Amino acid sequence: MLVLTRRKDEEILINDNISIKVLSVKGNRVRLGVEAPDDVQVNRAEVQKFLCEFEVEAVPVQSCGF
Repeated sequence: MLVLTRRKDEEILINDNISIKVLSVKGNRVRLGVEAPDDVQVNRAEVQKFLCEFEVEAVPVQSCGF
């Protein structure tokens, strides 16, 4: 796992087409903004885990690596 430190308004770039920006930090809560192509599925880990466990058909479950 790569661990990076970022401050508010700083970004992480992945493959030149995915951007993760730190929008705000309050206490132990961090708000992130994600910009990615439409064909890239972006979910919170707990949502993706739920979708994979119940095999929800409305969303592709290709990356169920839990």
